[in-house]
Amino acid sequence: QVQLVESGGGLVQPGGSLRLSCAASGTIFSIKAMSWYRQAPGKQRDLVATITSGGNTNYADSVKGRFTISRDNARNTVYLQMSSLKPDDTALYYCNADIEDSIGRLRGYWGQGTQVTVSS
Repeated sequence: QVQLVESGGGLVQPGGSLRLSCAASGTIFSIKAMSWYRQAPGKQRDLVATITSGGNTNYADSVKGRFTISRDNARNTVYLQMSSLKPDDTALYYCNADIEDSIGRLRGYWGQGTQVTVSS
């Protein structure tokens, strides 16, 4: 069984910074892409950033230049460093990972979400 556990959310003032973490645990052979999504109340879940196993990254236009995704493959962990936060960044942030098991099956897993609130 695989679990993704996020941490690092909270309340921050506009212009502030937060760092989210997501650690994968369980029966893992390898982890392919790892991503962060977010969902604001009443809106769909949107992709924020993705990082491949090789370190290639991709960002939503709305966060380019402000957010940085990174990963520690030895710790099966992905991070999202968020800077210059705006009220529009307020959302529940979810971690997603494409994980391969020992017999080659690839499956996407989700974390439980961590709340980020940007408000003065």
